[in-house]
Amino acid sequence: MDYNTIMDLAADLGYELSLSGAETFRVEDSMSRVLASYGIASEVFAIPNYLIVSILTETGKPITRMRRIGYHGNNLDAVEKLNALSRAICSQHPEPGQAMEMLDKVRRSIPYYSLPVYLLGDFLGAAGFGVLFGCGLTDMALAGVCGILGGLINRLMDRMKVNPFFVTILSAFVMALTAYGLNVNGIVQNVDGVVIGALMILVPGLLFTNAMRDIIYGDTNSGITRIVQVLLIAMGMALGTAVAWNTAALLWREPINLVQLTHPLVITCLGSLAGCIGFSILFNIHGPGGMLCALGGVLTWVVYDLAMRFIGNEMAAFFLGSFFASVYAESMARVRKYPAISYLVVSLFPLIPGAGIYYTMNYAVHGEMERFAAQGMHTAAIAGVMAVGVLLVTTIVRLCYTWKEVFPTKKR
Repeated sequence: MDYNTIMDLAADLGYELSLSGAETFRVEDSMSRVLASYGIASEVFAIPNYLIVSILTETGKPITRMRRIGYHGNNLDAVEKLNALSRAICSQHPEPGQAMEMLDKVRRSIPYYSLPVYLLGDFLGAAGFGVLFGCGLTDMALAGVCGILGGLINRLMDRMKVNPFFVTILSAFVMALTAYGLNVNGIVQNVDGVVIGALMILVPGLLFTNAMRDIIYGDTNSGITRIVQVLLIAMGMALGTAVAWNTAALLWREPINLVQLTHPLVITCLGSLAGCIGFSILFNIHGPGGMLCALGGVLTWVVYDLAMRFIGNEMAAFFLGSFFASVYAESMARVRKYPAISYLVVSLFPLIPGAGIYYTMNYAVHGEMERFAAQGMHTAAIAGVMAVGVLLVTTIVRLCYTWKEVFPTKKR
């Protein structure tokens, strides 16, 4: 048996999955299943920046492969294709060399959007969610323009391999300062809504979702690591926006929020649709899956809005919205045989407390520490409630699969 080629196959597959933004349990499970399909028992360990796999050959000789994983992307189309490849290898049992060729073919076949299309995603993501934060038509368009500025900075800095924390600070600063400058000149009316909508393209939704799912599956180290990354990015957003606020106050005057609109449900649904389509592009989701992800975001927003109207409790509304998003994601994953993460991360975006992060920072800048603490705790509570909604559904699904494995149904 060609152990070296098989080990290279498993390690390369796990590396590509991790680099594309897959959850830790998916990386470990895919590697283990591929090795098991060749009759090889293995020990696999993965964390966000590192993975290791070890086996014993028939002669008792150990073989180990390690991979150091760099910056993680948001390439969910690659996650879907690599997940499908692992399924194909497990069912078809190709020769190791042929399986490596299949992996190389998948690498080359992954489609990518062009830069103009990615910038369109930045525009739609910022403009669409600007509607949810009370922007009118003009403010919505300007939020999209700020989103394009942030997207250009992100892509330029990524090519230069600049530290992501600094990139977040710089992007938040440029987008916020642009919005504040337009506000001072009377062009932007709802400056808070414009800034929050633009900041949504920096929100680490995939990291946050993967952190929750890692913790569900017992990968506590990976989950905590991802949560720390989420907090660092949130700090970068807050710092960049705070510096922009102070810069605007020194150059011109303090920005003033003049108008904040309240839109009917149909308008906010259209905003959610546009925003989620934008994020489907930013996560490199292609084909009908992108529209299905966006549809999940709209339905999640409808559940949240109706819960607010009929229950009147914000925490209950966030819980029901995240619960529905998780049910939708798990259902689509089973129907289409794709990973649930694509549907879940986009569907949850309308509920991400971007306004909470922004206002928490705003109170800190103005020295209103009591309001800063209260808003920060409130935002953390929303994130916790959303996590519980996702955890509940995913845990139930996992229990059902475990039950089938432990107590298989007898065939008559």
